[in-house]
Amino acid sequence: MKNNLLWSKSLITKQQRSAQKRQQPCILWFTGYSGSGKSTLANALEQELFGLNHHTYLLDGDNVRQGLNKDLGFSDADRQENIRRIGELAALFVDSGLLVLAAFISPFRAERRMVRGLVEPGEFIEIHVATPLSTCEQRDPKGLYKKARAGEIQNFTGIDSDYELPENPELKIDTSVQSLDQSVEQIVAFLRKRGILKYI
Repeated sequence: MKNNLLWSKSLITKQQRSAQKRQQPCILWFTGYSGSGKSTLANALEQELFGLNHHTYLLDGDNVRQGLNKDLGFSDADRQENIRRIGELAALFVDSGLLVLAAFISPFRAERRMVRGLVEPGEFIEIHVATPLSTCEQRDPKGLYKKARAGEIQNFTGIDSDYELPENPELKIDTSVQSLDQSVEQIVAFLRKRGILKYI
């Protein structure tokens, strides 16, 4: 059946959509432990970019699992499928000319590489929110570490499921040693240097 499928090309190109929005589309992929500050940082960055008249969309792990991926659990296989679906969605958003902010633990290097491979070179920016596990567990904003330590949650990243550290992320941010404003400024400066915000 797959042999009968053909990709339908749009008459409007990604370059035309990008030019209309005055930006270079990309995926800003925030990866790190639960409680590291991924969602907080992604939200603050989106607010900053919106204030600069850029077109963005934020994909957050908890939100996506309430709709698109509500059928998935937290086994390694389900986590891989979770990231695969998100990657495909993010790639479509990039094709539409958007700056996509994706905040997901995404513990496995192979899945992050897979998402990178879905877009053109330079369109995937891996941001390792490198807050130490001890700090994340101390914060424990959702009480998940406590439940994981008590055995109430299985396959929890950092406790009984591995997190594979990014080897060469474009950016590394530790929210335990710098403020939210400093972190946002660091990312914006990087995006300007890369030419992604070149129309500002």
